[in-house]
Amino acid sequence: MRIALVQQKAGHDRQDNIKRGLEALDTAAENGANVVCFAELAFERFYPQFRAKPGYEKLAETVPGPITERFMSRARKLGVVVVLNLFERCGDQCFDTSPVIDADGELLGRTRMIHITDYHCFHEQGYYAPGDTEAPVFKTRFGTLGVAICYDRHFPEYMRALGLKHPDLIIVPQAGGIDEWPKGLYEAEIRVAAFQNGYYAALCNRVGMEERLEFAGESFVCAPNGAVLARAAKGKEQILYADLDLGEVERSHARQLFLKHRRPELYREWLDK
Repeated sequence: MRIALVQQKAGHDRQDNIKRGLEALDTAAENGANVVCFAELAFERFYPQFRAKPGYEKLAETVPGPITERFMSRARKLGVVVVLNLFERCGDQCFDTSPVIDADGELLGRTRMIHITDYHCFHEQGYYAPGDTEAPVFKTRFGTLGVAICYDRHFPEYMRALGLKHPDLIIVPQAGGIDEWPKGLYEAEIRVAAFQNGYYAALCNRVGMEERLEFAGESFVCAPNGAVLARAAKGKEQILYADLDLGEVERSHARQLFLKHRRPELYREWLDK
């Protein structure tokens, strides 16, 4: 499997952002990518840097809807799997959502962010309801994948819930700022999750200066042994490619040892005390 992470800036012109995203998808496919992934809210300015105001739901759209349908059509034409992230409206609720599109253009389903944060420049509780999709994985033409949207990656329980479904790959759409945490911490977190759960993990980050935040980029892909296979530049638009040997998933320490030796009956007892 060849994966491509599209690390692009989001300007004020939403339609131009979408157009550039589709162009990046074309380029990734031309370069042999089977799975193409986008960062959190890739086609919007990052509006949670401001507190939500009345009418915020007008920023959201349905899934399927205008963005999803354009990428479904292009995925079908190119024969690639696409993982998006956008602001979804469903009835009277809104979610941070990643639609997963198969290589025939079919919308396989969606992952909605479960854990919703709220702190300076990340006022997400005013926009998003907690997700109700649990931790799904999707069988695509090129492998089985799951999604951990940004904040969800901080919760080992969520990363393990995905791992217990035996995906080949976890996609992490992120909005991470420059120097937001101690250097290397976010990368270490994902590397450990990949090692402990026996899957490839690919974090696709936003990039560029916005009103209150500068997003770092530095997207990366790591293997089931925790090794980083590829890393994008800091502060630059880029399509990052990595070739994944899915046989490494079954040969991983997690699949051969850790997951087989779990004692969930004890964990439930401890957590209930």
